[in-house]
Amino acid sequence: MSEEFKPEVGTIAWRDLTVENADEIRDFYGAVCGWTFVRHPMANGEYDDYCMQTADGKTVVSGICHARGVNAKLPPQWLVYVAVKDLDNSIRQCEQLGGKVIDGPRNVGDKPFCVIQDPAGACAALIQV
Repeated sequence: MSEEFKPEVGTIAWRDLTVENADEIRDFYGAVCGWTFVRHPMANGEYDDYCMQTADGKTVVSGICHARGVNAKLPPQWLVYVAVKDLDNSIRQCEQLGGKVIDGPRNVGDKPFCVIQDPAGACAALIQV
């Protein structure tokens, strides 16, 4: 993620879907939603994940990723990334309130993030901005 990535704290900053069959699912959403895609090389070029865009290619709407490598532990669901000011503090609050970290913390680009599960079992990612 670049320096231009500056969502407001408390907002949904990104969303992606991590699945075993990312190529098939990429094509599914292309047909159903009219999305196009840009390849995003992963694992030193071993495979590509995808930044999904509007049909005119002007707006990135989401990511569709393979469930392998650094993404192997991510749940197969549309995962929202909520912008937080202090990831460590948010993790402490999550755990104190009965949630748990299921992946990370680690970086995406230069931004630290993690995936949490709330006490009801729902998952979300937290990304420090």
